[in-house]
Amino acid sequence: MPQPDESHDEARKRLTGRLDAFEADRAPKTSAVAQTFSGDGFRFLGEVVGGVLGGAGLGWLADRFAHTEPLGLIGGLLIGTGGSIYYAVRSAARLTKTAMDQAGPLPPVPDDDEND
Repeated sequence: MPQPDESHDEARKRLTGRLDAFEADRAPKTSAVAQTFSGDGFRFLGEVVGGVLGGAGLGWLADRFAHTEPLGLIGGLLIGTGGSIYYAVRSAARLTKTAMDQAGPLPPVPDDDEND
C-alpha cells in the first residue's frame, strides 16, 4: 500500500518495477534455439504422418476407381512411407547444416604424440 507522503508517480514506478520482476521470473527459461528445434520437430512429425496418411488416402482412392481392393492401399502406404522417410532425412540434413553453421567452427583437436 502506498505511503501517505509518497507521490503517485513514485508509487507507479515502484509497482512497475515489481511487475517487471514478476514477469521476468515467470518467463519461460528455454532458449531461442530450443524453441526453434521444438517447432521444427512438430513440423517434422506432421510431414511424416501426413506423408503416410496421404499415401494411404491416394491408394484407397485408386482402389475405389480401379477396383483393385488391397493393392492400391498397400502401394499407397509404401509410397507414402518411402516419401516421408526421404523427406525426413532431407529435412534433418538441412537442420543439421543450419545448426552447424550457427555453431561456427569446431575447436582443433590436439595431436596424439604417444603413437609416434
